[in-house]
Amino acid sequence: MNMMKVVSVPMHPEGRKFVAVFAAVTAALWLVWEPLFWLGLGLTTWCYYFFRDPVRSVAQRPGLILSPADGVVSLITKTVPPADMQLGDKPLTRVSVFMNVFNCHVNRAPMAGSVVAICYHHGKFLNASLDKASEHNERNSITIESADKTRIGVTQIAGLVARRIVCFTKVGESLGVGERFGLIRFGSRLDIFLPEGVEPAVGLGQTAVAGETILARLNVPAEDWPIKPI
Repeated sequence: MNMMKVVSVPMHPEGRKFVAVFAAVTAALWLVWEPLFWLGLGLTTWCYYFFRDPVRSVAQRPGLILSPADGVVSLITKTVPPADMQLGDKPLTRVSVFMNVFNCHVNRAPMAGSVVAICYHHGKFLNASLDKASEHNERNSITIESADKTRIGVTQIAGLVARRIVCFTKVGESLGVGERFGLIRFGSRLDIFLPEGVEPAVGLGQTAVAGETILARLNVPAEDWPIKPI
């Protein structure tokens, strides 16, 4: 890990108190035993890296659904979304993006629209890469509706290490595509429910970048595909 590249990336405000705690403990370790100080310094650097909030080149063209998270596409399946997401009772394509502890954990809106529903569920802290995590784990579900009434659902799911889901938005607020709407500490997953009839443009194992990777397209002419950010 190149330390200069790490500290040159902005840190999200959510991480300040954690980095401060890591740094204070590291300073105390210097008085105890020098090798522990270097271990603490490494952990402090990792904590800063975890809460990094880099600038992204967000594609602005209408009809695109972008990844809300950095990570790996771990699951693509058809399933009926939870009733509280208000997405209907038909099976929809669900794309899961798994974030490990080295991924950027700032979550971004996959499309522009109004937040029409938010529902938080208490639950377990199973491995977020497992399919059953969508049902059993602690999670926060958000439904976004675009100007043309297209709806998608995004679920922030806690994992083995993650113990805190943070959501910055509220029902009734408007989100721009790629706008930050939440964050999860420390390792987790996001599920994206695509509209009926919309197929994913990513495959299993593909690396996704929040606000940049195109997960699906709605009404984009075939000749304009693939589309690069503008």
